[in-house]
Amino acid sequence: DSDAVLVDVRTDAEWNFVGLPNLEPIGKEPLLICWQRYPDMGRNLNFAEDLAAAGVAHSASVFLLCRSGSRSADAAEYCTAHGFSRCYNIIEGFEGPPDKYQRRGNVSGWKNRALPWVQG
Repeated sequence: DSDAVLVDVRTDAEWNFVGLPNLEPIGKEPLLICWQRYPDMGRNLNFAEDLAAAGVAHSASVFLLCRSGSRSADAAEYCTAHGFSRCYNIIEGFEGPPDKYQRRGNVSGWKNRALPWVQG
């Protein structure tokens, strides 16, 4: 789907320190639009406008990604309510849930599934 986009809704701190999905193998880049702003974690009230400003069509397949799948689920519901008709949450997120030692990235998620990523 040439119109599909991956929107990473994590914070700029997460993008910079944890890493980013690497879509170069398919000739794309993730859109970096935070759902909540660091450090106060207030919601980005302009999220739909930011998507539109990035050129995302309301008919495009929009895949949303956060750390664990929680924020991106909220963002997917919001986008659907704001006219984006094909929104999908990446349920395991970038790092997945914590393991028994409370560390992320070892159980599931983008990184653990050996999907391409780069350090931010």
